[in-house]
Amino acid sequence: MKSRPISPKNQNSILLKLDKPRHFVWIKNDIPFSDKKDIMIGRGGIYQDHRYRFFEKYFDNPLCDLGQVNKNGGNPEWLKPKISIKEHLKYKFILSLQGNDVVSNLKWIMSSNSIAVMPKPTIETWFMEGTLKGGVHYIEIKEDYSDLEEQLNYYIKNPKECLEIIKNANEYSAVFQNKISEEYCSLRVLECYFNMT
Repeated sequence: MKSRPISPKNQNSILLKLDKPRHFVWIKNDIPFSDKKDIMIGRGGIYQDHRYRFFEKYFDNPLCDLGQVNKNGGNPEWLKPKISIKEHLKYKFILSLQGNDVVSNLKWIMSSNSIAVMPKPTIETWFMEGTLKGGVHYIEIKEDYSDLEEQLNYYIKNPKECLEIIKNANEYSAVFQNKISEEYCSLRVLECYFNMT
């Protein structure tokens, strides 16, 4: 499978590194954290209720630059054009909300000098999102998003903690960028799977 729920009972959902071009994108030569804007950028399709609730709550918030990229559904007042990853990287904080399953932008955010802002993940892929820790690899917000302003204001005032999160996130994502070890692990997973089934 490409993704599975983070649960003690997911042992029958065997993960492989699938949909690589979309999910496993890495950032090289990013600008320093200190040169980025002190607000959170967020662009995405608003198809799910939880994303709708987030935009409803924070679209006009001065700490956020949010935009809906889909023309059908969501709210026409939230429409903004898509922007490139390079444009996202001008911001210190990048919204990373799950969609139909796993968050698709998390990998490239964690390889950059920006920080992912998200609730604790409930879905995982080959990237092992279930092992990530809030305040260590990303800025964790509550499931109801109620502490977003508090968290952003805290980290804006504490850049040293931000740099530590970026260091941890970069080190975590670097493991998945070694093509030889990644291919070896994938082959071993397949071998074990076929031997056991």
